[in-house]
Amino acid sequence: MPHRLDAPIRCEGLSKRFGSLWALRDLDLVLNPGEIFGFLGPNGAGKSTTMRLLLGMLRPTSGAAWLAGHPIGDVTSAHQHVAYVPADVALWPHLTGREILELVAHVGPARDARYQQQLVERFELDLDRRARTYSTGNRQKVALVAAFSTRAPVLVLDEPTIGLDPLMERAFRECLAEAQERGQTVFLSSHQLSEVEAVCDRVGILRRGVLVEVAGLADLRRLRRIEVDVRFARGLPDLTALAALPGVEHIRRSGDDRLLLKMGGPLGPALRLLADAEPVTLGVREPSLEEIFLEYYGDRA
Repeated sequence: MPHRLDAPIRCEGLSKRFGSLWALRDLDLVLNPGEIFGFLGPNGAGKSTTMRLLLGMLRPTSGAAWLAGHPIGDVTSAHQHVAYVPADVALWPHLTGREILELVAHVGPARDARYQQQLVERFELDLDRRARTYSTGNRQKVALVAAFSTRAPVLVLDEPTIGLDPLMERAFRECLAEAQERGQTVFLSSHQLSEVEAVCDRVGILRRGVLVEVAGLADLRRLRRIEVDVRFARGLPDLTALAALPGVEHIRRSGDDRLLLKMGGPLGPALRLLADAEPVTLGVREPSLEEIFLEYYGDRA
């Protein structure tokens, strides 16, 4: 791998073993300045371990990594160039939200106080309450406001939307876009395919501690699958015609009045054909990432 000292994040053979378990193995990865990179994988894939290694919370078993050109072992220097939001935010319980933001403002990268106030309003955060009274979502908001108000060149976000309602998730995405406009690089861990698909330029797919693929959004979209469960009043539609439609990948018949479809493309043509057969019930489900990964990557990791 070519050396990219200007890369916001660079990993070369980064590995972490706990006893006989490899939580992360031989990670080679280079992020580009100003990109939003999604780190995708089911729970337990090694995403949080990777981020903790980058932040110096864990020591690698082997390999090396750099944040904004600084070795991750040089924690003091590296942390001046990064802001972090963990998946499970812990705050000082007796401090108010305002006191916490004032405290963290004196640590790490410089902050934009004016923008911070805008973020407080955007996330509808009550800063006068003590942290012990905050819900999971409000604790997450405090961490997001603190991180996005910095001018750190690298933002490391580990499952940052846990506990946020849909309106706050939209505010989060607005913040991501603004960070990218400022030239900040975002390393975003998530197990939500839809979230990553909506905001990221590239994605890395991690399974069982191994990076199995790095892909652009076009490649990511081919992973999306929808399962349709439909029951009919008067028998089944023409299965041959249904199987020939674009996007229909698999049809399974269940009895004389029910079909289970796996769709990987547009739903419209299939739904129109199904409607002609007078469906009684229709259910749509998006498979979990674990199911998708098992289908596409099996045990090769």
